[in-house]
Amino acid sequence: MSEAAEELLAVDALEFRYGERVAVAGATFSIRRGECFGLLGPNGAGKSTTIRCIAGLAPPHGGALRFSGGPFFPFERGDDRRRAGTVPQELALYGELTARENLAFFGRMSGLAGAPLRDAIARGLALAGLADRADDRVKSFSGGMKRRLNLAAGDLHDPELLLLDEPTAGVDPQSRNHLFESLGALKAAGKTLLYTTHYMEEAQRLCERVAIMDDGRVLAVGKPAELATAAGLPGADLEALFLHLTGKRLRDA
Repeated sequence: MSEAAEELLAVDALEFRYGERVAVAGATFSIRRGECFGLLGPNGAGKSTTIRCIAGLAPPHGGALRFSGGPFFPFERGDDRRRAGTVPQELALYGELTARENLAFFGRMSGLAGAPLRDAIARGLALAGLADRADDRVKSFSGGMKRRLNLAAGDLHDPELLLLDEPTAGVDPQSRNHLFESLGALKAAGKTLLYTTHYMEEAQRLCERVAIMDDGRVLAVGKPAELATAAGLPGADLEALFLHLTGKRLRDA
């Protein structure tokens, strides 16, 4: 199979501005069907904004998106938007609702009803490891449990592409391990993943290829080992490569 045939999502010269501030400046990369692709960068690099554009939560100000070779307009078209599922950095859950009620709400928002919705909820609870807590209110859950339910909510409608924006932030080792196992199971079932994280060891473990962003631009795209060699750092791990490309200046905003 050719590389072009394997391509699921193509991001071509994507631009986005907040007023006069350029958040994404000509970002270009592509994601192959069935892979876990890492989108990495320091704070303010433009990762979350790029994900918002792909998810249809913000309209790009320039560039183009393609999905399976065709034009992709997730901000304008609901059918396009449903081809991707989003697991946001900020928890998108309702504390007063139970785990089951949260999944039912998000399922209905994605157009599910009846038996397909019930099946999706059962699958989501199993994915999150929360079947025994299905009828407990989410406000009683630990941070790790909420993160796991957040993942299940994003995948509930079985999208072709799952967008994960720092899905393990602030979780305990057990929940992080469960999330890794869940992502591995989704990938084994053919799901394509776009993964952002500040934990380089996570990206090293999970991602076949990565794009490294800084100041809204994509600096490098490829397999970590190949990028390290190209940067003159053969054998270097992803953290060393990341610091080499983006520098050691603190990014506190």
